[in-house]
Order: sequence, then structure tokens, then C-alpha cells
Amino acid sequence: MKTSVVSNEYQKLQEEIMKLQEQWKQNLNPDSIDFRLDSEAMKTGVPLVALTNFDVKFPLFVQWVDELKQLLMSQNADLESQLNRVIELIDEETAKVWMEEAFSFNHLYFKKFAEENVLDEWIPPFLAETLFRPYLQLLSEKTQSKISQAVAGCGCPVCGEPVRLGQLEGKGQKILYCPRCHANWPEKKLSCSHCGNEDYEKMKYLTVEGKPTEQIHVCDECKGYTKIIDTRQFITKPSPEMLDLKTIHLDYIAQENGYMVMGEIKK
Repeated sequence: MKTSVVSNEYQKLQEEIMKLQEQWKQNLNPDSIDFRLDSEAMKTGVPLVALTNFDVKFPLFVQWVDELKQLLMSQNADLESQLNRVIELIDEETAKVWMEEAFSFNHLYFKKFAEENVLDEWIPPFLAETLFRPYLQLLSEKTQSKISQAVAGCGCPVCGEPVRLGQLEGKGQKILYCPRCHANWPEKKLSCSHCGNEDYEKMKYLTVEGKPTEQIHVCDECKGYTKIIDTRQFITKPSPEMLDLKTIHLDYIAQENGYMVMGEIKK
């Protein structure tokens, strides 16, 4: 069975984008992130990002847009006119709004922005999310020692991203990883990340022939799923976002079997 559904060219592009994001994160002033650890709010599932203020410096934002533009154009020169158009449209207020809407996953805002400014629909949300991630990853680094669990069904405790990826580490512990901000936290091996179900009769494992390190944990209570990779056998451990990308075939398998990235919580 062919499991790779992502081209080598696309993987290489993502690796280059991640290198840029790492450089950007390293250049951020740690004081640009002002967070408030509200344990009571977080116990109810409020992600830490909702309790954080980000000081986005406009000149830095424009610099990052331009650097990302150069990288994207090296892969597809046809994007030049649209990316130049974005740079013309971005002012300080728009930059702030983009960051706010990226935080809240407001796809409708970006769709409208693209339509009004005659841009391909994917461009504004892709740029905004790419530019926002260094801030999220810095927030995750600064608070990782405080993150020990998550509320089932509420996503990543740092950024709110839906849970979809875990790794087996050490003596077989299940550790969930966020591909967006890189936060990680432990979870019971027999537990649904989406609804908290621990009934072994409603939890199943889907596997891929010839891929002993890959499993999909699925829940028949909420129809949610989580990809679980045994990285103990890896010579080099990939970053969470690359591991997520390289195992996208598992998402297809889960969804073809009727499971969803976000399970349905029954009232």
C-alpha cells in the first residue's frame, strides 16, 4: 500500500517554511508575549492563547511577509502579483486583525478578505497562520512546564488546535502533540482525546499494513480519532507538524471509516 500522499516538493517547501518560522521565533522579544495563567479558566478548556496579549511589531510583520513571499515565489513565480498585492494592502491595523482572526480560526473573515481584494482564497489565511505560529510556539515554550493535561474536547490547552496527533514514548506512554504550537501533554493510553471516553469496548485501533509504528485510535462514542505514532523506533524524530504532514494518509483512512478530527460531544 502506498501511504505517502504528500509530494516531496511540498514536504521540502514546508521544511523551508518551518526554518523561517524558527528564525522568526528566535528573533522575537520574549516580552512581546504577555500571558496570564488562569488555572480555573484552563480547567474549563479555555486555551492559554485566549489569556495572552501579543505585541505584534508592524515592521517585523512586513519583513516576515516579504521573506515568506520570496520563499513562495521560489517555488511558484506566478504568485508574485498576488503576494505584492497583499503587501500593498497590509497596514498596521490589518496586521493586528490578521493575527486576531488567525488565533480564532475565522475562515469567513479571510474568505471575505480574499474575495474583496481579488486574491486566491487560500492566500490570506495561509499567510496569517504562518506568521502567527512563531508567537504561538514561543508561548508554548514559555508555558510548557505548566501544561500537564488537557480538557477532552477542547483541543490543545495552549492554542486550541483540535487534537489529532500523539506519540508513544518512553515505556509506551501516550503523549499528545500539537502540530501548531508544539505543546505536548500526557494522556491515558485508553482514553479518547475528544470526549474522554475510557470504555474499552468503544475504543478501537486502526492499523496500516506494513506500518507497525502507526495506529489510529478511534472512539465509537463520539466518532473522533487521533493518530498515534510510535516514535521510539525513529532514528530522527520529526517535528510535530512534519509528523502530522507525513501521516496525513492516516487522516484519510480514519475519515473513510466514518471518524472525524473533532468528535461529536453528546449533550
